[in-house]
Amino acid sequence: MKLDKDTEQKIAQLQIFEQNLQNFFIQRQTFQNQAAEIENALKELGNLKEDTAFKLVGNIMLKKKKKDLTEDLKSRKEVLELRIKNIEKQENKIKEKSKEIRDEVMKELEK
Repeated sequence: MKLDKDTEQKIAQLQIFEQNLQNFFIQRQTFQNQAAEIENALKELGNLKEDTAFKLVGNIMLKKKKKDLTEDLKSRKEVLELRIKNIEKQENKIKEKSKEIRDEVMKELEK
């Protein structure tokens, strides 16, 4: 079966969409793992009796106030959650566009 150039371009575009979705999935998974690590750290800080804890910065451990560490972790978690939501929105847009193009290609192939 010979495909016209438009259909071939649509198929190539579908392949690009699939690659983008895979990249978004990996990014989202990475951010979700980081958010889970932060959540665990927040729980540990919550159970901590002392007012200070240590923060690892590169190869150095810094003594910090528990309150400051908690605020820092919460802030980082909020940023990660925003990134995750943004990626999910982008994934949904690509999925919708991909479905539209896939339907068009299927119609062309049925001719």
